[in-house]
Amino acid sequence: MKIDRSFVSGSSVDEGNLDIVETIVILSKKLGVDVIAEGVETAEQLALLKAMKCEYGQGNFFSRPLDNEAAAALIIANPQW
Repeated sequence: MKIDRSFVSGSSVDEGNLDIVETIVILSKKLGVDVIAEGVETAEQLALLKAMKCEYGQGNFFSRPLDNEAAAALIIANPQW
């Protein structure tokens, strides 16, 4: 299940969006599916998502868009956020 970037990205996550994100995470757990948040841009956003037990994230915080070779190199490097 994906959490749309509109609920995550921006200078800070507002309280209303936090409630929606938390609800999506809880729903995904109840359904037994993984959840990924799009649009993660800051360490603060990542920390909030981790606190809510969001399993995966994607966005510019982790990497800008990459070509095939650069993406393969990043996967091989196995960074830990």
